Amino acid sequence: MKLQVVLALDAGTTSVRTLAVDPSGGIIATSQQEFTQIYPEPGLIEHDPEEIWLAAANTLKKVSKQVEEMGYEIVSIGITNQRETAIIWDQESGTPLHNAIVWQDRRTTDRCQELIKQGCLSEIRAKTGLVLDPYFSASKFEWMIKSSSVDSSKKFCLGTVDSWLIWKLTNGEVHATEPSNASRSMLFDLNEGHWSDSLCDMFSVPIDSLPEIRSTSGHFGSTTNEGPLGKEVPIRSAIGDQQSSLFGQACFKPGDTKNTYGTGSFILTNLGEEAPPIHEGLLTTVAWQLDSESPLTYALEGSIFSTGATVQWLRDELGIINDSSELEQLATTCPNNGGVVIVPAFSGLGSPWWDPDARGLIVGLTRGVGKAELARATIESMAFQTRDVLETIKKNGVSAPEKLKVDGGASVMDLLMQFQADQLKIPVIRSSNTESTAMGAAYLAGLASGVWESLEKVETLWKGDQPFLPDADTALPEKLYEDWLDAVDRSRK
Repeated sequence: MKLQVVLALDAGTTSVRTLAVDPSGGIIATSQQEFTQIYPEPGLIEHDPEEIWLAAANTLKKVSKQVEEMGYEIVSIGITNQRETAIIWDQESGTPLHNAIVWQDRRTTDRCQELIKQGCLSEIRAKTGLVLDPYFSASKFEWMIKSSSVDSSKKFCLGTVDSWLIWKLTNGEVHATEPSNASRSMLFDLNEGHWSDSLCDMFSVPIDSLPEIRSTSGHFGSTTNEGPLGKEVPIRSAIGDQQSSLFGQACFKPGDTKNTYGTGSFILTNLGEEAPPIHEGLLTTVAWQLDSESPLTYALEGSIFSTGATVQWLRDELGIINDSSELEQLATTCPNNGGVVIVPAFSGLGSPWWDPDARGLIVGLTRGVGKAELARATIESMAFQTRDVLETIKKNGVSAPEKLKVDGGASVMDLLMQFQADQLKIPVIRSSNTESTAMGAAYLAGLASGVWESLEKVETLWKGDQPFLPDADTALPEKLYEDWLDAVDRSRK
């Protein structure tokens, strides 16, 4: 009998990765391929859906070849994805009708402001748990329908990246999504658990163009013999990347909280199975639905638009570093930030401010400030933004977490982790496996296909590094945080 393995297809903002996960939770093979970031105008960000698919197909093919040569049998695939990125394609031919509009894109800011003036915010907040912001998919769908070459006599499909990849992997047989992605569209009724007719009407979105909503850990068809795997393999999970990270970090109990430091940062707190009230400055979202008979599990989220993206800016636009891995070393060459604060509001500010008009700035510059101080201020901005969210969670009467589990690219920096613990005054625990996002999709697919029998079994697979404990002897973090809040105020004006 062959050893079993689950493939996790992780479609991120800048690249696609495929990982093979064995029953012990070990990653035995991996492949990654970047795709192009398209900037038509300032504030506009697009991807080529076909390029995303090509990257997915190539990485799937490479990893499947590796694991089969090692004697493993691929039993299922799980998909996780950047969530709010919107795609439109022709239902008959499968051809994209426009570039994908990325979650960071701000082209629909005016439309969102128009809807706020029309008094639509209260209905949207009550039904979706979201704020009326260009970040979410609905206004992007509306823009694409009205602005792209949609033939009114032909049917088209709308979806996020998970739906697009499921469609391609099944050769157009399945147009589906699941609640965690659907809940980020601004078209999903949290309380009813399905697409909202009134919200679809508000955004002029034909409800039959949207994907069918299936349970997160379930069945989304199978790959085809003509596809990148060359055979039929069941797709047994799909989940938004941040909810997948929450699952991959084994945050299964109410109150469990994680932060992923990626292109942006995303703090999620498990709220359990009761539909929660709306919390000011934060998003209420679906975490997952384990199977079609299970209730929805909800989460509270703080969405931060720019953390890793700020590091890329230092590297690509300013040339302060040649590689992202150099940031921490450069920052440690100075004892402090030199009075500099960076507010990375390149695409406005997300939680808890939700200000699309805010802009990035650097304050506190003096003649003695150099690359090292800018590097340190960039790292500190990641921790400050996370604290903003945790402070807002407390203000909303939700119990503050006793510890914060972390993952994502920037979590490798000990300087950031210690500074984060000092700011939050709670232990910060870095996952020993930094691929929590992909692991969540793998675990969910493996649960559906019998690789793991229970959540309790999955929980035993998660391991954390030595915790970073807050330094109780310093008052400096408070002064630094006050400077940060002052800088944020300036960026919003």
